[in-house]
Amino acid sequence: METYAIALSYAIPGFIVLVAIESLLSRWMGMRVNEHMDTISSLSSGVTNTLKSLMGLTVVIISYEWMVGQFAVFNIQSSVALYVLAFIGLDFAGYWSHRFNHVVNLFWNRHIIHHSSEEFNLSCALRQSISAIVGIYFFLYIPMAIIGIPTHVIAVIAPIHFFAQFWYHTRLINKMGWLEYIIVTPSHHRVHHAINPQYIDKNFSEIFIIWDKLFGTFQAELKEVPPVYGITKPVNTWNPILINYMHLWQLSKDAWRTQKWWDKLRIWFMPTGWRPTDVIEQYPLEYTKDPYTREKYKTESSIALIVWSWSQLTVSLLFMYYMLVNIANFQFIGIVLFALFLMLSIFAYTTLMDGHRFALPAEIIKLATGLLLLYQMNEWAPISEVLPAMSTLLSIYLLVSLLVTVYFVVFELRTRRDNVSVSA
Repeated sequence: METYAIALSYAIPGFIVLVAIESLLSRWMGMRVNEHMDTISSLSSGVTNTLKSLMGLTVVIISYEWMVGQFAVFNIQSSVALYVLAFIGLDFAGYWSHRFNHVVNLFWNRHIIHHSSEEFNLSCALRQSISAIVGIYFFLYIPMAIIGIPTHVIAVIAPIHFFAQFWYHTRLINKMGWLEYIIVTPSHHRVHHAINPQYIDKNFSEIFIIWDKLFGTFQAELKEVPPVYGITKPVNTWNPILINYMHLWQLSKDAWRTQKWWDKLRIWFMPTGWRPTDVIEQYPLEYTKDPYTREKYKTESSIALIVWSWSQLTVSLLFMYYMLVNIANFQFIGIVLFALFLMLSIFAYTTLMDGHRFALPAEIIKLATGLLLLYQMNEWAPISEVLPAMSTLLSIYLLVSLLVTVYFVVFELRTRRDNVSVSA
């Protein structure tokens, strides 16, 4: 865990700098690829995913180390060959796990967050799942276990393979010549994130585009078909925690409502989007039919609310970074409490971004968790030695956050509702 936290402590600032550079370049090039609330939502999702990892909320059914011990047939001596094979093996497994996430109803819930943005930029690459807590794709790693690739090699290559998927989430880079035939490029991945009928469920590859060409899922970006981004049933919220579970909630409602027991069982493993006939008739859902006429999700937000939302995200990032660099000083209960506090903070301010009155109760719950965290922190002498002012800073933040949220809920959101009532 400490090694992973150290790697993230270097990677996260780099990601944020690149997101900022992309935003500046896009404006210089006359392209607007970032919207305030969407970018805040994307970066907040990245924070939640990191917190999930720090809490160890991943259940591994069968570990890779066990599979190597049981299935290894070969003993490759060359260290270079091991690392190359590990990278290719992870990419092959990544293609199939990615494809399964797209085409199986239940598994789509593990991936919906990544496609939920209606923009396409580097920040949306950070929209990573917190709902995928069970490692269900262990069988895809059996070929690497048979080859005998050691666990420590996978541990080194896996984060490199994951971070290498960040750069191609951009609209600023056009087609890249001969590289289009070898690796996943921004052009290939724009297709993957698009909801145009020609583009849906295409280009699942993560690094080498060859897998899509081998298994019949490749689609080139067409000049006459500009990509429209998002998902066919828009999420219509900035709250990344809600997005992570909304498809699962819909499946649960459909399974409960259908009268047929067979449909109650099979709905989970049918193709993504499948619903029982009787449920479709009684509880229809609106899906995007024409991507070019769909309006993007927007909320009426004042400059003050935008600035406050950026401030809340900044505080969350600073607290998370504090966790990363001091992870060795935390007890497990401390990690869980700190992560839960930050999750609640993100839930509260993104709910406020949505203009929902539940932002205030969420803020009060965050306050209670923060006070519990302060009490617990008094027991951690090492933490106080690292940052003596932490208790004071957290206390001030909790008070200011509650008061500002009260202001927005009582005044700005009420004004917004009154304007809607008048226009109606």
